[in-house]
Parts: sequence; C-alpha cells; structure tokens
Amino acid sequence: MIDIIKFDFITITLLDIVDILLVAYLFYIIFKTMRGSIASQIFLGLVILLILSFAAKALNLRAMSFLLKLVTDIWVIIFVILFQPELRRLLLLLSRNRFFASYFRSETNQMIKEVVDTAFELSDKQWGALIVLSRTTGLRGVIETGIQIGAKLSRALLISIFNPRSPLHDGAVIVRNNLIEAARCTLPLSSQNFIGGFQLGMRHKAGLGITEQADVISIIVSEENGSVSIAEDGKLYRNLSKQELFEKLTNAFSKKELRYNLFKLKTLDKE
Repeated sequence: MIDIIKFDFITITLLDIVDILLVAYLFYIIFKTMRGSIASQIFLGLVILLILSFAAKALNLRAMSFLLKLVTDIWVIIFVILFQPELRRLLLLLSRNRFFASYFRSETNQMIKEVVDTAFELSDKQWGALIVLSRTTGLRGVIETGIQIGAKLSRALLISIFNPRSPLHDGAVIVRNNLIEAARCTLPLSSQNFIGGFQLGMRHKAGLGITEQADVISIIVSEENGSVSIAEDGKLYRNLSKQELFEKLTNAFSKKELRYNLFKLKTLDKE
C-alpha cells in the first residue's frame, strides 16, 4: 500500500484516507438525521470524546487515554439507548435506498397478498376480523393491551386467530414488517358514528379510530354481511372488491407514501 503521509509516530495510506472519508460520511448522515433535536447535541459530544481518545493514544497520553477508554468502551451501548428513535428513522431512510428497495418491496408485496387473501377468505366465511398494518410508527402501547405473538405473517395463522371459536378472535391483530406482533388488541374508538349514512359498529369504529392516531392501515371484515373495508388517515372505504383492496394497500405502502409519512414525522419532531 502506498504511503501518503508518513511521520515518526504515524503512517497514513490511501486505504486509511478512504476509511476516514467513509466514517466521516457515516457520522454526517447520522448527525443530519438527528439535527434539530437534543440527541444531536449528545451525539456531537460523543464524537468529540472519540476524537480526544484517538488524539490521546497518538500522543501517548496514558492517563487521558485510560479515562477516555472507560467511556469509549461502552459508547455503543450508550448510543443505542439514547438514540433509539433516531436510529429507527435512520434505518428507515436506509431501507429506502435503491440497493435495498427491491428486497423490502418484495416483503411488502408478500404481506399485502397474504392480508388480501385472508380478508376475502374470512369474508366468504362471514367471520369478523380487524387487521392493523403498521407503516412508519410502532404500536407498543396497543400491543401491550393484547396477546403478543411474534410470528411470521401467514394466511393460515390469521384464519386460525379469527376463527370464532378461537380465544384470540376478539380485538385486533397488529402486523408490522411481515410479522404478526400481537392479537386480541384493544384499539381507540373513533368519535364518528355515521359515515355516508352507514352506522359504524364497534369493529369499524376501532379500525377507523387507530388510523386517526397513528400511521397505520386497518382492514375490517364485517361479521354481519362479510363486506371488506379499509381505513386510512381517518377515512373509511367500504365494500371493496379483492382487486380494489389490493390496489389500495399497494398504494398505501408505496415508496412515495412512506417518504411522505416520514417527512410528516420529521416535521412533527421539529415542532
């Protein structure tokens, strides 16, 4: 490897320069994601500590190196604990990268297919169902009201859950990233009682209510007549065909929609 800079105590090669530039770019992306929040100031402090640690080692300052090492040895754990929301947004941005988009699109398409097939099989049986698909926000508080499952999404499992003889059929199923997180969950009810002359039952009020408070999509299957509805952003679309449900879910989880909702989250964070 060609030496670019050479001193008595350090030698810098071309590979070292590339490595430094990559690390600098990574820190820039992280700081840009956190900019405008208190977390950005803490992150800047951690960066300064890392720089001081490298400088102390280069200058052979043993006492200073020892003290800084106590902090840098656990800085990764501190980083994860302090910046959990920011890291989640950063990973979401990374997932939108074109190199990873094809994988996530495939996962989303599979999730949509399973949910659509399930909804219309339940419709044929006239088994009531309420399925909530999380987009950019988590639903920890809602999940804690039900029974945590943590199983891979499948039509067979959803059908089993919503079987009227199943102890889990009442309440909502929460789905996130092709994973069934919980069943029998309690959702907040919408204050709306009528939409277009249609009187909302408890299942429809719950499916609509959660979309008024979180970035989610709700699929509601009526127990009375088997009709399939979808709720999004506080709006209810009723009596959908299989193709209409598939198209609405595809549009809801499209790349454009996810970026728009991520922008709304960032705007709320800054307010």
